[in-house]
Amino acid sequence: MPDTILASRYSGRRRNNAVATVLAFVATAFGLGWLVLILGSLLWQGFSGLSLAVFTEMTPPPGSSGGLLNPIVGSLILTILAVIIGTPIGILAGTYMAEYGRYDRLSSVVRFINDILLSAPSIVVGLFIYEVMVAPMGHFSGWAGGVALAVLVIPVVVRTTEDMLTLVPNALREAATSIGLPRSLTIRRICYRAARAGMVTGVLLAVARISGETATLLFTSLNNQFWSNNLNAPISSLPVVIFQFALSPYHDWQALAWTGALIITLTVLALSITARALVATGKQS
Repeated sequence: MPDTILASRYSGRRRNNAVATVLAFVATAFGLGWLVLILGSLLWQGFSGLSLAVFTEMTPPPGSSGGLLNPIVGSLILTILAVIIGTPIGILAGTYMAEYGRYDRLSSVVRFINDILLSAPSIVVGLFIYEVMVAPMGHFSGWAGGVALAVLVIPVVVRTTEDMLTLVPNALREAATSIGLPRSLTIRRICYRAARAGMVTGVLLAVARISGETATLLFTSLNNQFWSNNLNAPISSLPVVIFQFALSPYHDWQALAWTGALIITLTVLALSITARALVATGKQS
């Protein structure tokens, strides 16, 4: 009798395991299927419109040929500005929390706020910068767009910097202290060098995050159909151009929107691969 009960329980567990396995495979196939469809459409539509003119000509009016030179350059300007503003702030904040105030109450508050910013919708950041910069200035500008993107960069850099510095063995700090090295030099010459790969990875991940931000820039830098590198005026950006061209009824604009989406996707892919390579290099060293 006990053998029969054990056999029935075992067969029931096998049935449950088979059902769970099938459901897991179905869910995986469902998710991957949509991913393949999206990427397939993006590659097909994007590569069909990819040409040298995309990188050398300005955005065209409806019915004319053109490219995406001004939004590509505008996106590069805004991204570089955001990294220049956000990276030092993020590294300094992460350094404080990892090296000086690891167990302070202030660090706990900053971590909590940083976690909120990591998951905050970008449109909220754009609306905030609109209120504090665009409205007082009376016009949209590249400065506002760069600051808005910098706000998105900071929490990513803060988290990665703190995590990477926390992983540095305390024995390295103690060895530097034993030879009389000041704490600031210990951080710069020992801790930063040990955590360099992870910190650079954090910056790359932050760039990947802001590469496709549209809502933030709609509230700050808006758009400019013409060539402009004036940061005190509206400036073109690739995500906003994709948004506007994709909603238009013109086929040539829609084709450029697909091509721009492909460019952003390949850029983010390249940044992700580089970040993973840096992480692997840091582990080996």
